[in-house]
Amino acid sequence: MRATSKPIERNISVQHECTAHATGSGENEMATRTTMRVGILTGGGDCPGLNAVIRAVAKPAMNEHNARIIGIEDGFEGLVEGRMRELTNRDVSGILNLGGTILGTSNKGDPWHYPTEKVDGSIEIVDTSHRVLRNYRRWGLDVLIAIGGDGTMNICHQCGQLGMNIVGVPKTIDNDLMSTDLTFGHDTAVHIATEAIDRLHTTASSHHRVMVIEVMGRYAGWIALSAGLAGGADIILIPEIPFRWDSIFRKVRERSFQGKRFSIVCVGEGAQCPDVGEIVKSYDVKRTDAKQLGGVGEFVARRITEDADLETRVTVLGHLQRGGSPTAFDRILATRLGAKAIELAAQGQFGAMAALKANDIVSVPIEEAISQLKLVPPDHQIVRAARAVGTSFGDE
Repeated sequence: MRATSKPIERNISVQHECTAHATGSGENEMATRTTMRVGILTGGGDCPGLNAVIRAVAKPAMNEHNARIIGIEDGFEGLVEGRMRELTNRDVSGILNLGGTILGTSNKGDPWHYPTEKVDGSIEIVDTSHRVLRNYRRWGLDVLIAIGGDGTMNICHQCGQLGMNIVGVPKTIDNDLMSTDLTFGHDTAVHIATEAIDRLHTTASSHHRVMVIEVMGRYAGWIALSAGLAGGADIILIPEIPFRWDSIFRKVRERSFQGKRFSIVCVGEGAQCPDVGEIVKSYDVKRTDAKQLGGVGEFVARRITEDADLETRVTVLGHLQRGGSPTAFDRILATRLGAKAIELAAQGQFGAMAALKANDIVSVPIEEAISQLKLVPPDHQIVRAARAVGTSFGDE
């Protein structure tokens, strides 16, 4: 299904007085203009830059399009449960540099996979999509702008099939969404992970240890790849490139024999361990994807200690990568994407997502953006550059 373009059908007419100065008659003329009602929500995990998008949608919507902005609380949970508030210019002022989201978010609010607690305390997964459509109509929304990653965009596609007017904005620190060169939040996460690796260098060299740092990214290795290269990691382990234990042990031993008495290993949380596969920390049935990855860093560190006989420590960055203020790059990208989203909404281009393509902000069909996850190609230029400077991916 391609992005649709059609005029907004539901408008609320408002009247305001205009004095007819030209005629000098003193009679007031009534002019009519339409007011667009725009819903906005932030879905999935939080990340730096969400507030910058909210600001970039709301300000031009109010100032240029005479629109009313309906902020939906806690992502699709709020849309299901009917929680919203109208945003004013004051609400969206001074939030450009703030991390998190003023609207709240949730990664457990998929309307087609909604967790509901039963009388006995157990969790039942039910379809609440009818409640989403009811609230969309009850609030008189002309369009819903949803900010999120692949999970959010999949829900957006389903909402569009219900007849809702949808515009998407790509957000995820994982950078795993197709049809956009980058998602906002990724640059900040890479910056934080790189700084952590820089700090680990000094303590690793002081104590002559192997330092393993586990970063986020789920099934995509973009954060580990970029931060590992920027931070000078000696070994980078990502889900897309299978590794072997003997390759890792050989690399850290070689460095030790050469007098380089420390090593840095940057591992993505979704890296596939030989004979084990991905390491799952826990399962949460409330989420559409119940798997919560985590623990691969500890697993790798333990094997290096036992089999390479080198003292090893592990650092798990976790949610540090999603918190705090966005980088300048992410603030600019988020602002550009938000401004494009309200432009698409005003033009009636629904079923579309704002995207970065070759440094331009363009419109792409949401269906195209969710066709598959954007994973790291094993022969990607960044991979080749890392190999060229001696970085190991544990596969040689």
